[in-house]
Amino acid sequence: MKYQAIFCIFLQLTTEFSSCTYLRVLSGSTLELPCLSYQPDFTETAITWTHNGKNVVSTQSSTQSLTSPVIKKEVLILSIPQVTVASEGEYVCLVKKNNMETRRTYTVTVIAPVDYATEVKEGSTIHLPCHFPLSRQVLANALWFKEMKSGEMSPLNFSEDSSGVERQLERLYPFDNDQTIILRNTVLEDAGVYHCESAEGEKLSIVHLTVNVDPASVPHSCSNFPSEWEPCPNGSSHISKIMLEESIAEFSIKLFSYLRESHHVTNLLFSPMSISAVLSHLLLGARGDTRRALESAIYVPHDFHCVHFQMKKLREKLASSLEIASQIYYNQRMKLSKAFVQQSIEFYEAEPIRLLNNSEENTQMINSWVANKTNNKITDLVGSVPANTQVILVNAVSYSGQWKLQFEKTVEGQFTKLNGDIVNVTVLHHESYLMTMTYVSQIMAEVARFPLTGENSLYILLPLSNKLSDLQTVEEKITDKTLWKMITYMKTLRPQQVEVTIPKLELDDEADMNTLMKKLGLSSLFEGAKLCGLDSEDMVVLDDGRHRAFLALTEFGVETGAATSLSFSRSLPSFSAMHSFILLLWSDEANVPLFIGRVTEP
Repeated sequence: MKYQAIFCIFLQLTTEFSSCTYLRVLSGSTLELPCLSYQPDFTETAITWTHNGKNVVSTQSSTQSLTSPVIKKEVLILSIPQVTVASEGEYVCLVKKNNMETRRTYTVTVIAPVDYATEVKEGSTIHLPCHFPLSRQVLANALWFKEMKSGEMSPLNFSEDSSGVERQLERLYPFDNDQTIILRNTVLEDAGVYHCESAEGEKLSIVHLTVNVDPASVPHSCSNFPSEWEPCPNGSSHISKIMLEESIAEFSIKLFSYLRESHHVTNLLFSPMSISAVLSHLLLGARGDTRRALESAIYVPHDFHCVHFQMKKLREKLASSLEIASQIYYNQRMKLSKAFVQQSIEFYEAEPIRLLNNSEENTQMINSWVANKTNNKITDLVGSVPANTQVILVNAVSYSGQWKLQFEKTVEGQFTKLNGDIVNVTVLHHESYLMTMTYVSQIMAEVARFPLTGENSLYILLPLSNKLSDLQTVEEKITDKTLWKMITYMKTLRPQQVEVTIPKLELDDEADMNTLMKKLGLSSLFEGAKLCGLDSEDMVVLDDGRHRAFLALTEFGVETGAATSLSFSRSLPSFSAMHSFILLLWSDEANVPLFIGRVTEP
């Protein structure tokens, strides 16, 4: 018994309770770290605080700065009145009482706002940058302030200035991780320091803006630019064809990365082929800086003279299954270039259409055109057309393809959503579908390829689980290079019989083209660009851009089953896309992506 008693005492002397907390703190804020959640008996308690291994004094001395930690012993709190970068590190509170130790550790990381310095000329347009971390879902726009001489922060008004005149100030991408704002027609009074912070007070960026007097501005002129797009010297060149295919693939992935930021957990669908076609159509009339900006946006080499010829050849290849319709509507007061009209017809089979004097008639005219081009799948693309509209870009896409091997039946199944909810859906099922399937480690997804008529394939990229993190991992790993490798590798595999279960679904989604074009570096289109190929006399301003895509996965002609549950044998390999996945509709003949989408709710 004696040894047992000594052993118990030894345990008591070495017992230690500890906890660790990780904190991210804004520079300039106040931080208070509690040691205990209860009030101890100080007569029997010894308490020490350390910062990065060094003891923190218990009282404020005359030599300490306002940013030094202070112990408020009456409530056991370590207080830092003003957090700086020097405040980073490990804080440990050690409490000793009755031969027992309690240790509480804080690991503090200090977040400092990004500091920018920008100098512009009076009358120019300037972007003031600000960003939320990409991992954060944006529920509220950032707040912007201008620092006054008094030191007070004056909030920026995005609707009107103090004189009541509409302010040339707007958010570039509302409710996006990129909270950059655009300030037009800068004046000397705009100079100063601007602060961007979250609604919770997190400081995100500081912009020091200097505005200089602008010399006499050069008037708009198209006299130095040719009216026609230059001829393609080697239109049938294999190299030109490959260049366009690579450009469209890279452009497609860039669009996907932008669009998934605004579609955090929702269904997503767009046609990169269609968007590329309409921007290429606009490129036909662009000159100077605007031409270079458009070429960069769609990833074609500068002065790639054959882009329009190759787009025509590509559209002809896709004609059997995909109809791409690009159209430009323009104000009748514009003097549209004859060369642009002729080349629009030649390369894009699109004769530009004059807008009418009536807004309702214009809306009906555009929506009727879209409905006709999409077999009535999309009937209300445009809500209204303002009377002062100069130019509207419209693109519509319609795909029609059949499974080369039809599905046996439809049954009822259960689809698991990202939040874990399970919903009943109609699914397409085949017990021995002949297809290629494999796990692609580069994108950490199981990939299945379904052959379609018209030399096309549907790829389904299935993450490892229904977790959002796994879906995001796959999306982040999809690049133009990994995409090419995946497509090439899948084509080398021999088809095998696979038990397949995929949801029957319809996707109908509209991309915010105006925001998308700004993200592509095309803000100047909305402010007055060098579109001298369209109109050689006046400055042209783009008013609106629209894109909407529709895609359906159906059994097409397969008899509908009456089963209400899934219960299949496992004698064959199986592919069950019954949680969130990414789909890719690929043209094997043209070697370009036609649609890219994400399914989270069938």
